[in-house]
Amino acid sequence: MSTFVPQSLSLRPDIFAIERHDSEDIVGTADWVALVRAPDGLTVIRTVADTADGWRAFQGQSSHDLDVPGMLLSILAPLGEAGLPVFAASTYDADLVLVPASHAEKAVAVLRTAGHDVTA
Repeated sequence: MSTFVPQSLSLRPDIFAIERHDSEDIVGTADWVALVRAPDGLTVIRTVADTADGWRAFQGQSSHDLDVPGMLLSILAPLGEAGLPVFAASTYDADLVLVPASHAEKAVAVLRTAGHDVTA
């Protein structure tokens, strides 16, 4: 059984792309937000111009200790139960949870209903 951890989240105004790259050429540009390397390639989350197929990101408004269980699950579980696609990236201080931009309003409502304080 998981523990629900209510959080203060903000919906970032940026539009993001989630991309797979075969080279590190993107690293020299200023628009990337997260880079995750795996044996099969480099995943890049970066800001883009407003597009219909972009992603919006929820970010915690305060940092949390790495040993607090359930932080990410408390965000992902209600979104998953609502049938919303998600992509998550974590940093030392916070989690970045992305949803398709077309589902952002629904995601805000779902997270608020679940007990999170969401600034949109």
